[in-house]
Amino acid sequence: MRTFQTPSTMLPLGVAVAMTVLTAGRSAAGGFCSSTARLQAQACEKEVDDDTDTGRAICLNLTDEEERAECRNDLRESRQEELTLCREQLGARRDLCDLIGEDRYDPDFDPAHFDTDFSNPTAPNTHFPLGIGNRWQYVGGDETITIEVLAKTKLIDGVTCVVVNDLVEADGEAIEDTDDWFALAKNGDVYYCGEIARDFETFDGDMPAEPELVEIEGSFKAGRDGDKPGLLFFGTPVVGVSHRQEWSVSNAEDAATILSTTYGYGSDPELDQFVPQDLADLLCAGDCVVIREFSPISPGEFEHKYFAPGVGKFLEVKPEDGEATQLVACNVDPKCAALPTP
Repeated sequence: MRTFQTPSTMLPLGVAVAMTVLTAGRSAAGGFCSSTARLQAQACEKEVDDDTDTGRAICLNLTDEEERAECRNDLRESRQEELTLCREQLGARRDLCDLIGEDRYDPDFDPAHFDTDFSNPTAPNTHFPLGIGNRWQYVGGDETITIEVLAKTKLIDGVTCVVVNDLVEADGEAIEDTDDWFALAKNGDVYYCGEIARDFETFDGDMPAEPELVEIEGSFKAGRDGDKPGLLFFGTPVVGVSHRQEWSVSNAEDAATILSTTYGYGSDPELDQFVPQDLADLLCAGDCVVIREFSPISPGEFEHKYFAPGVGKFLEVKPEDGEATQLVACNVDPKCAALPTP
């Protein structure tokens, strides 16, 4: 665990918050983070029991004996897989507690610390620009992702948040349409206040074949049902700091660790892996930020995300398999006109 020497009162709001969490965590006698993880594990196991009973009811009403037996067998296998996931999530949450400390998660979300006018921010975040009308397009696999900062705000817990639309399409059809709510602190920190995530699916045989809303899993909102905002991106990132990006218990628990604030291609072989050199050379002059993003809800999975000054996020990479999502168009910087084709 890092040891910080600088007094938190002299640091930007976000860094001070992160450091307070880390130092308080060292001395927290209650072990609140680990205790929360244990309670979540207990809730997970109970949910598995509920799912199992529901599955038994479904199997019971299958008339065909072979189908009924297959249903019960699948249910047993599914139960074991879900219980294993509960245990793995507990381990991942304990690992996160080691990174961020054992104190309660209760971020300072005072409206006085945040901007209300996104057209004239106090301290614009150069690596996470939130100007009205900003637009980015990404390509990854068979998906196209379009992100746009809308001329629309939402007041959440007294804090003004800008609405950012994130549309994922495959074969020309929407598969996910999300409105994210971001707040900008007066020191440049970007807070994640919630989202409404709409997942769509098209089913064979439907006439007409139209995407249907199938779930809103992962949606959350600070101040509702115990949900709290997360610090999505620092105004002044510090290498080695880990922090929660969102907090909706057992629903949305993304976290991140800052890996570099001086990235340029060739500076770190591990971070260069799967990065297109022409893209990094265009956008990074030893001043790009790289973070490792992960969630204990999906143990073992993580991404490296790359951010360039003036442009924002330009690449996401899953080091495990090399799967990448790359920026192909934007309107936020003259360099957008020279983006290479993936």
